[in-house]
Amino acid sequence: MDYHIAQPSPDKLQVLPHNQYHSSDVLTPSTTNPSPIVQFKEWFTEVVNAKVVPEPESMCVSTCTPSGIPSSRFVLFKEVDTRGFIFYTNYSSRKSQELLANPYAALAFYWREVHRSVRVVGKVEKVSREKSEEYFKGRPIGSQLGAWASRQSSVVEEGEVQSRLEEIKDRFGVKDQEGTTTDHGIIPTPEFWGGWRIVPL
Repeated sequence: MDYHIAQPSPDKLQVLPHNQYHSSDVLTPSTTNPSPIVQFKEWFTEVVNAKVVPEPESMCVSTCTPSGIPSSRFVLFKEVDTRGFIFYTNYSSRKSQELLANPYAALAFYWREVHRSVRVVGKVEKVSREKSEEYFKGRPIGSQLGAWASRQSSVVEEGEVQSRLEEIKDRFGVKDQEGTTTDHGIIPTPEFWGGWRIVPL
């Protein structure tokens, strides 16, 4: 697809008309499952198996402050169960603080390569501590260390995160620079980290 923009000026940048892609799919009640979650599972499986979407699990999650000011960011979708869609994050992050104060969210998937998008609006709930710990234990050690070292949505000085990461490595006995082996064998799940489930309305 060719994109064109007008010559940028100090006060604006404008996207010019361009050719749009066209999909041969036609969505009707007869071609979709009556259960939105079942339909999502089918579509997501198709996208993963097609191997044409670089990161199909990437989704935009939008939250709001109690006064209704929205905020959006991209996170990685990790699971859908009979209740809803799950992702994991730092509970002290801006998104988590907004979810605690205003327990509703919207998420959106966009799979351009297969001409499909999915949007979900729902009420949120924390997943069980046991479920968060089970998922955390399956993450690469580097990602586990990152969860401990990262203070999401906070201002950091240059080199601060790397310094904190080295401290965490020492704390949990990580033996190499890549964070692949430890003396203890287990890095505990941070109390400030866990999963959120968006339950569709």
